[in-house]
Amino acid sequence: MPTRTYKKLLEGNEQFVAEALASDPDFFGRLEHAQKPKVLWIGCSDSRVPANQITNTLPGEIFVHRNVANVVVHSDMNCLSVLEYAVGVLNVQHVIVCGHYNCGGVLAAMSNDYHGAIDNWLRHIKDVYRLHADELDAIEDPHERGRRFVEFNVIEQVYNVCKTSTIQKAWQDGPLPHVHGWVYDLG
Repeated sequence: MPTRTYKKLLEGNEQFVAEALASDPDFFGRLEHAQKPKVLWIGCSDSRVPANQITNTLPGEIFVHRNVANVVVHSDMNCLSVLEYAVGVLNVQHVIVCGHYNCGGVLAAMSNDYHGAIDNWLRHIKDVYRLHADELDAIEDPHERGRRFVEFNVIEQVYNVCKTSTIQKAWQDGPLPHVHGWVYDLG
């Protein structure tokens, strides 16, 4: 990382700390002892879709898991561990799967181009396309087809969250957490 970029990150952190302490001197004291988020956010790794900034929330308010194209796969122990911890330990009330229009992962899955190792991950998204191919292939405008594919991907990932043993067990015990699908529009 070039020195200027790295220095900008450190200066940004110093500014964040100073502003947080100026408005709430005990801000970090509360964060130090425990987190009590009400929401688990499963979102895309895309740097344009940071959960806290686009929801105007502070550190400690959202528990976050991110990966390319906000995919929930039943063999992804990272995602499943985050879900289990959020539901079983933090007792979140909401799980949000948030995709976004113009998602590079979703758009890459629409093509047959070679992308390297990520093609293995994109296979999960290509399966979503296969499930909805009739509707998607009927959309002539590639931009609109991509937007609809993003929506279908969010729907399928919400469904995948709901099928996990973690959520099924939680629902046996009560109505929480609520599971939501969001699509963020960058434009």
